[in-house]
Amino acid sequence: MHRVVLSLGGNVGDRLALLKQALNLLVPQMQLIHASGIYETAAWGGNSQAPFLNQVLVMQTTMEAEQTLDFIQNIEDVLGRKRVLKWGDRTMDIDILYFDRSIIHTDRLQVPHGQMLSRNFILIPLTEVLPEEKHPQIPLTHRELLKRCEDRLSVRPWSDG
Repeated sequence: MHRVVLSLGGNVGDRLALLKQALNLLVPQMQLIHASGIYETAAWGGNSQAPFLNQVLVMQTTMEAEQTLDFIQNIEDVLGRKRVLKWGDRTMDIDILYFDRSIIHTDRLQVPHGQMLSRNFILIPLTEVLPEEKHPQIPLTHRELLKRCEDRLSVRPWSDG
């Protein structure tokens, strides 16, 4: 079994329902170990308009890394993801943050995720589920990485009413 850490997020449509649907589609091929809370986050990257809902999941799978990538991209497609504009609005984005403790650099996949250290919307829920785990390439815990992150965009626990 492999441990995979995923970041999920979207800002188009019924954001909460789409997060729940993504989890329901992941579970047939993966076992949920731990889920962060859900966070509402300001759009990152300059090409999105509406705020996102984001969550981090720790899962186990028998799939290899590239198979996992294919699987999650299919889920994004099923949930209406359109790849039109980089960092644009989307129904669902699922990123592999970690795959075991592997370091993977291919044309299709970069693990650990290359942008995670500069994004509070990843580091805050990641610190919630794995606070003392160290990044495989940097000898710092997620808690320490969060303290060093310069991203100041809003990330707050989701409340639907």
